Amino acid sequence: MTQPFKSIAVIGKYMNQLALQQMQTDLADLARHLKAKKIEVWIEENTAKYAELTGFNKASLATIGSKVDLAIVMGGDGTMLSVARSLIDNDIPLVGINRGRFGFLTDLRAEDMLGAVDRVLSNRYQIESRMLINASVIRGGKTIQQGLAFNDVVIKGGLRLIEIAVEINGFFVHKQRADGIILSTPTGTTAYALSAGGPILHPSLEAIAIVPVCPHTLSNRPIAVNSSSLIQITMIQTDDGQLSYDGQFQMLLESGDRVLVQRAEKQVRLLHPSEYCYFDMLRNKLNWG
Repeated sequence: MTQPFKSIAVIGKYMNQLALQQMQTDLADLARHLKAKKIEVWIEENTAKYAELTGFNKASLATIGSKVDLAIVMGGDGTMLSVARSLIDNDIPLVGINRGRFGFLTDLRAEDMLGAVDRVLSNRYQIESRMLINASVIRGGKTIQQGLAFNDVVIKGGLRLIEIAVEINGFFVHKQRADGIILSTPTGTTAYALSAGGPILHPSLEAIAIVPVCPHTLSNRPIAVNSSSLIQITMIQTDDGQLSYDGQFQMLLESGDRVLVQRAEKQVRLLHPSEYCYFDMLRNKLNWG
């Protein structure tokens, strides 16, 4: 049988030295396992350094995507979010091994990883595409910030409520005072949006969820719109508002700023063993009966 992947990147929770030391054994077992199968193994440089992995190729996160045709990410969902955005231009599929808390994106268990990886390497896998959203901040008629989010774009205040106006495709929807608002991909609906009372959207849906956070008017409810929509959030009043992408990048907002959110052109490809079922994952992660 033809080997589907000739060169594979191994990336741990690359920004956390302590976490990498704690998963050192798992990372080493995985890298050696791949190498024994005559696969060219590349280790992200911080992963190699702090997990003390020697005898393998090393590269920075910025360059490793150009050297491989698959990336295996070990950590939590936050690590997967960061790696997915960093490698988006390389269009390589990602496999996630969970060493975090929930593991909605990193769905393989560390104790089962070698067998699961073997099934993937034997062409027994399924692949799915997940949409991203792009958010631009307009101030004084100029774009001052632009970025991608895999989970969500969040606008929040600090100690005070913010006041915002929401438009969709140029049509006014409402004004509201709230702690904030979440613009979520289907992937992100099992993250912060879920905690804020938003719906769970299946990852295959072409939609963006708009979820208020503690709205002052209780009639403000979450809604979902087609992913082709252009959503504009205007900051009417904010003293300490801020915008974040996947909770990993933040910038301060000012009254009068406009945040434009729409579907990004590029997608993330996630690869799962052939027996993977999204609903099984939900049932296990959310403790459904």
